Amino acid sequence: MADLTSTKVTVAAGVVDVAAQATAAASGGDTAPVGPGRFLYVNNGGASSVTVTLATPGSVSGLALPDPTYTVAAGKHAIIPLANIFRGATGRASITYSAVTSVTVRPFELGS
Repeated sequence: MADLTSTKVTVAAGVVDVAAQATAAASGGDTAPVGPGRFLYVNNGGASSVTVTLATPGSVSGLALPDPTYTVAAGKHAIIPLANIFRGATGRASITYSAVTSVTVRPFELGS
């Protein structure tokens, strides 16, 4: 898994081109920082839909929480929240993709 670096988007700085800073999704998956105001930008430049899965390492009353999936249609973009519920043992979210051809990603954080 590749450790993705987050881009900070501040209100004072104005518009930041997160898409231009996106990197290729790793075939073995990626990790990203989690927390309030953090998101994952996904650009699917391929011809088929891609499913993005975030591991949910926690449990409630001994029952494992399901891993949510997000479908990004061909040629579309998505912004997926990276909430604390996805924090793994490394302090980061584990992210996998059903395909990585023509898929770019970039975590970003909204701040002041």
